[in-house]
Amino acid sequence: MTRPLLILAALLLFGGAATAQTPAPAPALKASVTVTSEVVHIGDLVENAGPVADVPIFRAPDLGTTGAVATDRIVDAIRSHQLIGIDTRGLSEVIVTRASRAISVPEISASIGQALAGQYGFGDAHNILVNFDRDVRTLQVEPNVTGELQVLALSYDPRTTRFDVTLGLSSSVELRRQSAHYSGTAIGTIDAVAVDHPVEHGQVLKASDLTVLRRPKTDAGVLTDLNAAVGLAARHPLHPGQPLSSGDLMKPEVVQRSDTVTIVYQAPGVTLTLRGQAQDAGALGDTIGVLNLESKRVVQAVISGPDRVTVGPIVTRVVDNAAGNAE
Repeated sequence: MTRPLLILAALLLFGGAATAQTPAPAPALKASVTVTSEVVHIGDLVENAGPVADVPIFRAPDLGTTGAVATDRIVDAIRSHQLIGIDTRGLSEVIVTRASRAISVPEISASIGQALAGQYGFGDAHNILVNFDRDVRTLQVEPNVTGELQVLALSYDPRTTRFDVTLGLSSSVELRRQSAHYSGTAIGTIDAVAVDHPVEHGQVLKASDLTVLRRPKTDAGVLTDLNAAVGLAARHPLHPGQPLSSGDLMKPEVVQRSDTVTIVYQAPGVTLTLRGQAQDAGALGDTIGVLNLESKRVVQAVISGPDRVTVGPIVTRVVDNAAGNAE
């Protein structure tokens, strides 16, 4: 064998030996894990578990919940499976979370509303207010489950507004084992305008001051359009959570009681301006009493602008005079 061939053979021999002698990574505990099945396997808890990685050793937590397993328990459970030399990394426990798909309470309510929509005198689903008899928790189903909640059974009494419903998901083993059953009341609602913070008397409302509440359809007289309230003023103090009616609002007052105002007297071909004092507060277009500061007489005037009132010709006096001349 030539020298180059001898060198190549030696490299292959010793290189292969070096590779064969490289130790496998040592098994080590994980600090936290997330599992998707009902059981926890050795490989879920231990890195580099090798052939025993798929061996189940513990029951997993409930869907969507988290638990802790003490390191001593893990080591004891694994010992019989000949996995030794586990590096515990100084951990006292391993945190185990069971993955899930969460179905929120609003989703549950929406499913019930959708099932009732168009029946029993109800309109659209978003106009149905669902109240449960007891506290309802978020549903937890398998993380790979898709689709919407299905109504398996439903009864509703329009006289009492009570419902009884059973929901499920055909692709969920969890919900096939134990369907979700709920009871409560469902009523039709309307949009109701309210303030979202306390508002003082006379304050002019802006869109940012307002919000929309869901109220029973039987609440007659409440404002349902935000735009109908914007630009109006509070007739009295307003509080959040209380639907507004037209009686709660008024046109903004542009003249306050005791304000000094300009009195504009208008007649055909004549316009006079005088100083006066408002005897009442009022909004644009309101008629209030105004004291003429020169004659000390109170006249009735129409508010025509901020600190401005208008007095027109006294038509009745003209008519009376005309009648007297005719005689």
